[in-house]
Amino acid sequence: MHAEVGDEIVVRGRHVGDEDRKGVIIEVHGEGGAPPYLVRWENGHDSVFMPSSDSLVEHHPSPRAAG
Repeated sequence: MHAEVGDEIVVRGRHVGDEDRKGVIIEVHGEGGAPPYLVRWENGHDSVFMPSSDSLVEHHPSPRAAG
């Protein structure tokens, strides 16, 4: 898995009826975009997160890179 600061991480619910958890990656602690990541979750809580197979990264290019 590869991520950059500002990317969104989504953790899929594991059981029927579980909602997905979403957060924004605010720090990348691994080399070359590898985990672990410091994530600011939608509820405002920050945590160091090591993604598993039920996680995906949605890359959002910075406005400067898009121009």
